[in-house]
Amino acid sequence: MEKKYRGVVVPMVTPVTQREEIDPQAVEAIIDEFADSGVCPLLLGTTGEGNSVSPSAAQTLVETAVAAARGRVTVYAALTGNCVSEQIVQANRYFETGVDVVAATLPNYYALTPRQMEEYYLTLAEALNGPLMLYNILATTHMSIPIDVVTRLAGHPNIVGLKDSENNIERLREILRFSKDRGDFSFFCGRAAFSAETLALGADGIVPSGGNFVPRMYRALYDRALEGDVAEAARLQRQTADICAIYQKGFTLGESLAALKLMLSVRHLCQPWMLKPLTRLTPDQEQEVLAQCSALTAVG
Repeated sequence: MEKKYRGVVVPMVTPVTQREEIDPQAVEAIIDEFADSGVCPLLLGTTGEGNSVSPSAAQTLVETAVAAARGRVTVYAALTGNCVSEQIVQANRYFETGVDVVAATLPNYYALTPRQMEEYYLTLAEALNGPLMLYNILATTHMSIPIDVVTRLAGHPNIVGLKDSENNIERLREILRFSKDRGDFSFFCGRAAFSAETLALGADGIVPSGGNFVPRMYRALYDRALEGDVAEAARLQRQTADICAIYQKGFTLGESLAALKLMLSVRHLCQPWMLKPLTRLTPDQEQEVLAQCSALTAVG
């Protein structure tokens, strides 16, 4: 069964200048790279520093990305924040601009009960003028959407899928058991280390941050996994894991995003500047990342 929402969706970095303004040329370059590689962008997610982007800058990013995509790829945009009424306005503005799907994380200032989580997503689903995906990311929201809540929400006609970034393979397997045969609900694995395994189990797509640096490699991993080439998918999984280790190992999440932008600057795709409160790495850290980049023998 080929679902509408599937494939490799890369949580795109948000390119900015030293003055912390959106860099439109970099946005266009990255979108072109994604389209040529057969992958789609997820704008304003965790990798895209979504919580640090102002509403006006977010709109500029979305407009630039949609224009650059020229209908060649599905454009996803993440919805973050704690004011639901503002989220609804922002999301519908994204749809008016041309975004295809919005993926929403849980508001995270207050600890929410399962009932409150469900009510939140139902509120969005009824108010948005386009399809909604659930976005589960325990590492940043410090909450996990219960599987029974996901199962009930999957029945809403405007909720089209789940991006799950939790580091819990048993949870992902359980979700796949109910989602893989549903034509109206797509499951995207947001934990890159589980890409090959979850695709083999029936996942519809993957959402790897490393796809910013090696989009073609992740597209190849996706294709080989769907073809049943277990050995090649496993080889690509190991190879991408080694690349991700360059910007993840030994770093906090925020530092890892700075390291990833630095790696992209080597490929002349964006500048290494970050949005406050995040900062660039120290000079010594940057030199170490650059040294590991130069040692790569193949980047896909």
